[in-house]
Amino acid sequence: MTYEEFNALCRSLPASTHVVQWGGSDVWKVGAKVFAIGGWDKSDQPAFSFKTSDLDFHFLSSKPGFRPAPYLASRGLKWIQQFDGTCLAEGELEYYLRESHRIVSLGLSKKLQKELGLNQN
Repeated sequence: MTYEEFNALCRSLPASTHVVQWGGSDVWKVGAKVFAIGGWDKSDQPAFSFKTSDLDFHFLSSKPGFRPAPYLASRGLKWIQQFDGTCLAEGELEYYLRESHRIVSLGLSKKLQKELGLNQN
């Protein structure tokens, strides 16, 4: 996935907003809470960080091309960074980015979820 594809996907998710911060990284938020970061790696390869469930964090931490996200995971947060896209199955990163958006949006207050039109099933 390129940064352009990453930004297009994140932009398509409900109530998402974009800022550039932390050294020029593309930071995507829902309800002012971060759900995905594009960049933030010293290599020339694209790197994408996202929030995960406990189970996915455990699984992805040992999978090639993934690692606990720098700065975030060291603080006990369940964030993973994908740094090598050659190890991905088709649609895998997209799934995790969508799941990160869902996890973060569910952590918002019910009032804010309603205002943003999220999780209204």
